[in-house]
Amino acid sequence: MALDTMIENPLPKRAMKAELLDAETELQLAYAWRDERDVQALHRLINAYMRLAISMASKFRRYGAPMNDLIQEAGLGLMKAADKFDPDRGVRFSTYAVWWIKASIQDYVMRNWSMVRTGSTSSQKSLFFNMRRVQAQLERQAQSDGARLDKHQLHQQIATEIGVPLRDVQMMDGRLAGSDFSLNAVQSSEDEGREWIEALEDDSAQAAELVEESHDTRQLRDWLVEAMQALNERERFIITERKLREKPRTLESLGNELDLSKERVRQLEAGAFQKMRKSLETCSREVQNFLL
Repeated sequence: MALDTMIENPLPKRAMKAELLDAETELQLAYAWRDERDVQALHRLINAYMRLAISMASKFRRYGAPMNDLIQEAGLGLMKAADKFDPDRGVRFSTYAVWWIKASIQDYVMRNWSMVRTGSTSSQKSLFFNMRRVQAQLERQAQSDGARLDKHQLHQQIATEIGVPLRDVQMMDGRLAGSDFSLNAVQSSEDEGREWIEALEDDSAQAAELVEESHDTRQLRDWLVEAMQALNERERFIITERKLREKPRTLESLGNELDLSKERVRQLEAGAFQKMRKSLETCSREVQNFLL
């Protein structure tokens, strides 16, 4: 696609010198790109509004991302807007482009804020970019009213103000409170200090659990073999094909092979299970749930 290769990232000074488009010229350029895929028209349209992209990128410098990268992401958003803009809708291109530019910058900031994905839902995204501002407003309001808000009350009010779940506010507050650190970092400055990774709980199966699981598996297998002995050859075949295969066969396919109706195969299957239940009653009732 032409969008992928035709636009370089213009420098801010160059963008400030770009032409200003009136509504009629903007409309002509938009039609030329949409209907004729005129690359020169697209080039003029994007260059004319690159100053808008740079202006919006500058508002996100407080998140610590390099300005050049923010401008590049803003430019990508501007190109997406130009590619999807429909001049027949009767809105100015700048009005439409603002949303694409903002979304592109916000996605970039959130991707690079932390190695751990900070937010993926719309509520988490809204919190990421608005939580600190809303929190400051609420704290100023409480201070002017002579009130004091504890952390839980503050979180509740933030959730109400932004319209997001309380748990999302609590999660985001923790994510914004500090930056990432390595699990291989030493917990203390002492020579014998252990790394943080050593404090993580081992969630793998323990030896006792493995032995118990192995014993239960063997017991279930023995019970199953014993119960299958109570069946005739045809019943064993049906149970094996229906319940013991990685991909169980259908009643219809078994009926075709055995020259029986689908309903008859179902009846034989039910009868076989009844025989197995009776056989297992002398072993353990626990295994009955395994076979159902």
